[in-house]
Amino acid sequence: MAYEPSFQETYKTILHDSFDESNDKSFLIVEECELPLINLGRLNLEQLERDKCINEIAQAAREWGFFQIVNHGIPQEILSNLRSEQVKVFHMPFEKKVEDKFLNLSASCYSWGNPEATSIKQVIWSESLHVSLADIPRMDNSLSSAIDAFGTTAASLAQNLAEILAKSLGIESNFFRENCPPDASYLRMNRYPPCPLASKVFGLVPHTDSDFLTILFQDQVGGLQLLKDGKWIKVKPNPQALIINIGDLFQALSNDVFKSIKHRVVSPQEVERVSAAYFYYPSSDAVIQSCTTKPALYRPFTLSEYRQQIRKDVQDTGDKIGLSRFLL
Repeated sequence: MAYEPSFQETYKTILHDSFDESNDKSFLIVEECELPLINLGRLNLEQLERDKCINEIAQAAREWGFFQIVNHGIPQEILSNLRSEQVKVFHMPFEKKVEDKFLNLSASCYSWGNPEATSIKQVIWSESLHVSLADIPRMDNSLSSAIDAFGTTAASLAQNLAEILAKSLGIESNFFRENCPPDASYLRMNRYPPCPLASKVFGLVPHTDSDFLTILFQDQVGGLQLLKDGKWIKVKPNPQALIINIGDLFQALSNDVFKSIKHRVVSPQEVERVSAAYFYYPSSDAVIQSCTTKPALYRPFTLSEYRQQIRKDVQDTGDKIGLSRFLL
């Protein structure tokens, strides 16, 4: 199809060599699970019910690092419109998507696969569109209004969740208002095409998120997996819910009370999967400092420092090493 990146041709040799390989144990799934499901509508009820909801949010962040939410305040119309518009964009001709200034954004906003992959574990079978909320006014496509509507409501939701989690740690609630301006965050839209070797190919390789927290809107296809207690767990999709996961910055801020969990996406075999993730970030000069009465595990650092270290590690080792670089 004209809109499809050249996955087959790019990975031809790797895929051919992999057909004869034995099954990779890293893809074995122990079980399918349903993430903790929290009804945020209870935050608007009497104090007892509100306190129970807050405690469930903090408990899920401590024990799982991932949880689902319903009655989150983002209208279904906004979510449906975002999905419709992102599919339209991903189904544009491939030659147009790789043009400079695609959608009047920077050349790096659109990416696909990993053309430099040399092994099956490095293959990425997906395409993505990265949009900073600061760049929305520059966009010249109907997708911009869909992103703007989602980004505005997601920003409010992210701040509310972050303040709830911070309060459980004894952190002043104005920390996020002062350090996380709306234009510091961004949206990443993903499309995962059907893959002929889905049982061995990642749509997104194992990683942790580098933000405070992520809001994921996904379809019913599934493919998200997370690493819990040393085992990969398949997350059962719930089209009615949004998924929240803790990022590296919140793990550092909480002094490891909340965990940034490694997760991945396995490629679909028969139908495409689409998702959109909102990444809640501070400004680049915001200082991340463990806020706890216990001895701090991490030295203070800025988001800018953290990103620079990640880039250096990826360039030097091929991998994001992450928070361990900042341990005291």
